[in-house]
Amino acid sequence: MATATKKRNLNIDEFEQIVLHKAPVPVTAAMLGKVNSSYAFLNSFLPGKVIYGINTGFGPMAQYKVEKADAVQLQLNLIRSHSSGMGKLLTQTQVRALMLARLNTLALGYSGIHEDTLILLAALINNEAYPCIYAHGGVGASGDLVQLAHLALGMIGEGNYWYKGEITPAAEVFAALQLQPLSIYIREGLALLNGTSAMAGIAGINVIMARRLLVFSTLISTVINEIMEAYDDHISAPLNSTKRHTGQNTIAAWMRAFSTGGLLLRKRSEHLYYEKVLPVVFEEHVQECYSLRCVPQIAGAVLDTIINAQIVVENELNSVNDNPVIDTEQQDIFHGGNFHGDYISLEMDKLKLVVTKLSMLAERQLNFLLNPALNKKLPAFVNAGRPGLNFGLQGMQYPATSTVAENQSLSASLYIHSIPNNNDNQDIVSMGCNAALACSTVIENTFEVLAIEAAAVAQAIQLLKVEDRLSGAGKWLLQNVREVFPFFIEDFAPYERLKDIKTWLMDTDIERHFKIKLNGNS
Repeated sequence: MATATKKRNLNIDEFEQIVLHKAPVPVTAAMLGKVNSSYAFLNSFLPGKVIYGINTGFGPMAQYKVEKADAVQLQLNLIRSHSSGMGKLLTQTQVRALMLARLNTLALGYSGIHEDTLILLAALINNEAYPCIYAHGGVGASGDLVQLAHLALGMIGEGNYWYKGEITPAAEVFAALQLQPLSIYIREGLALLNGTSAMAGIAGINVIMARRLLVFSTLISTVINEIMEAYDDHISAPLNSTKRHTGQNTIAAWMRAFSTGGLLLRKRSEHLYYEKVLPVVFEEHVQECYSLRCVPQIAGAVLDTIINAQIVVENELNSVNDNPVIDTEQQDIFHGGNFHGDYISLEMDKLKLVVTKLSMLAERQLNFLLNPALNKKLPAFVNAGRPGLNFGLQGMQYPATSTVAENQSLSASLYIHSIPNNNDNQDIVSMGCNAALACSTVIENTFEVLAIEAAAVAQAIQLLKVEDRLSGAGKWLLQNVREVFPFFIEDFAPYERLKDIKTWLMDTDIERHFKIKLNGNS
């Protein structure tokens, strides 16, 4: 068992291809072989034994025996009774990720399910049919019970689906796809419900989007340094290598790569060294403010946190998180708590914390660009019109500031917000799905802040007329922002154009475009 769980068969890049780019999910003979072996072993092992959730009730009701004649109804009752979610529906992408996460852990062959479960789950994913699953419900202790109950409800042909962009009754979806709802054999209900697949699936998306967010933030930070004609020693290898943090050195390397070909960054030795006559007061900054100068140190900590979160998420995606665990190798069944979501909950708390810091960095850089007393180069609010009559980005700063404040309020830990429930059977819980969803909100919020910052950067570049002296990466950023958000003099209502920048940022695989490596140079 230990050997099987250590082997990763789904990494974050493959996860991204299936979840975001709709690559098909394969069901291989090897996967079905493991599942069938587990199912056969459970069948042969069961007679004469008390096995939780097969011939007993669930949770604190496990003290009650359930007769064989009621075994199927027991599983159906579990699914239906726990389909109690409330709040907003998860997005179709989040449900796709959840389904992939559940399929991957079931395919490890420790759940005693019939192969029909795996085959149907893959067919639904590949046909982009997603059960409607609600955000509010799970406490992340016996896993994401409520969210996964809605998955199981859809699979037995009940409830609603997201299908072709609309909410559609399950019966209509199965008819359209010519599929049969899932039949219950032994423990398919419990096997679908008991696990961390909602929080792990959403966490996987969060890691991907946080990576994307970080690379964009680093690019925008580099371009701001360029247009402010900052000294380049704060991104130099000699300076950063004196700190031993991998993330800091990687971010500095990215910034050096992003600035390649640009003519705006300055060498300190050419401007501040060897002067024959030194003024008493220097008109220009001797050092940049922290939001420009300390990007490697700030964003480096973000990068190291993302990398650790990715490791944890990949481990969870490829782990057995069911209970009980059907172990064909040991020829035994083990009862335990692999469904507990503490690992994901903690990492999502940490991830949303550093992403909030990234939004704070972007907001401070935005404020720097909008305040002439700070940048000493640009008109107030990078206003290309008449001061007093026109307002530039004055009105756009407010949503950036308020959104960062929201991120700060959302950054309180959910990992430590355990509330006992289930007649105190679940006496300490993880709140993992809540943590993953809160992190998702913080990430999307930060893309909004970055969208406003990108608009300000593009406006500043053209006001300063430095387009031709920018790095290649800076020109790429300007070109793409300008496709959805034009340079402006006269005031206009920018909300739709800002949304377009946000969509571009979220949809662009900037890592692939610039051949970025999270743990090395670009």
